[in-house]
Amino acid sequence: MTPWRALFDVPEGGPYLLAHSAGALPHAARSRIETAVLQPWATQGAGAWDDWLGAIDEFRMGLAGLLGGVPAEYCPQANVSGALFRLLSAMPREPGRDILLASEQSFPSIGYAMAALAPLGYRLELLTGDPADAASWAAAIHPGVAAVVPMHVHSNSGAVAPVAEIAALARGAGAASIVDVAQSAGVVPIDMPSWGVDAAVGSCLKWLCGGPGAGWLWADAAFTARAQPLDVGWFSHADPFAFDIRDFRYAPDARRFWGGTPSIAPFALAAGGIATVAGIGVPQIFAHNRRLTARVANRAGDRWFPADRRGFGGTLCIRADGAAEAALAAAGCRFDRRGAVLRLSFHAYNDDAEADLVGEVLAGL
Repeated sequence: MTPWRALFDVPEGGPYLLAHSAGALPHAARSRIETAVLQPWATQGAGAWDDWLGAIDEFRMGLAGLLGGVPAEYCPQANVSGALFRLLSAMPREPGRDILLASEQSFPSIGYAMAALAPLGYRLELLTGDPADAASWAAAIHPGVAAVVPMHVHSNSGAVAPVAEIAALARGAGAASIVDVAQSAGVVPIDMPSWGVDAAVGSCLKWLCGGPGAGWLWADAAFTARAQPLDVGWFSHADPFAFDIRDFRYAPDARRFWGGTPSIAPFALAAGGIATVAGIGVPQIFAHNRRLTARVANRAGDRWFPADRRGFGGTLCIRADGAAEAALAAAGCRFDRRGAVLRLSFHAYNDDAEADLVGEVLAGL
């Protein structure tokens, strides 16, 4: 059994292979809710705000340490689509640029958020080619594009997009680039600033094992300086405690995307997941994931998925019929389906025996 399993409350039964959907609960997250949220509230009442905002600072620092950049470039958000809407709606409008470009293989919520910007004069355009091929993006990016929104890892295939190349193409055409890292943060090593993207959106629910409600955005300082968010509140203010209704000034950093009175508990909880993942190390989680996936391949054979996994993220996406789904479920495996694709994810808490079980089930079909 992997030694990292002791750090998590893994659901009992057969292999839990749903990190791409909801990562297992880290033990550290339980104590964070008590010490960072409940205890200050119980002992200080309204005076707990210093501790609560300290938990937000810890959340931002944790993301920066894990994904690159500095804490000031990160802002808590309720979810990925909300974060994306705030970023896109904050961009200064440029005459002749009205296209928001994403792949038809993106998570649908991304498309919904982008299409909802029509009242601001934008139009959603969907890429129909392979989103993991930079040439597909090169063919679709033109001077009318205002922003390009690729997924780093695609949720229904596991394919990894060449984000740095796509960002360079967008930049060359005068468009912004905002990457969705919901399916890669916590399993695929990321250094956000090195990509050259303008911004990113992500979630702590999946590989970061941070629970629901803790989304976030990262924005390059130059993008933030130009941005004028429409959805603001007192925590978007340069001085939230100025309390002058006639004087609103955007916060100088990514906090300008924050809004009104913030939620605390989801981010305090997520800080425990981030700390747990950082303590193990994303490169180590990625190597562990690759090793377990290779064990599946050794037993199941290449007919189920490509043996070469270099172009894929952490989720094993298998095109399979109902017989494979039924056999894996009968063996106790917890996974899910998207259309014709079965999705199985090996995190730090999964072990060799679980990978061998998956491989043997597939080999027997």
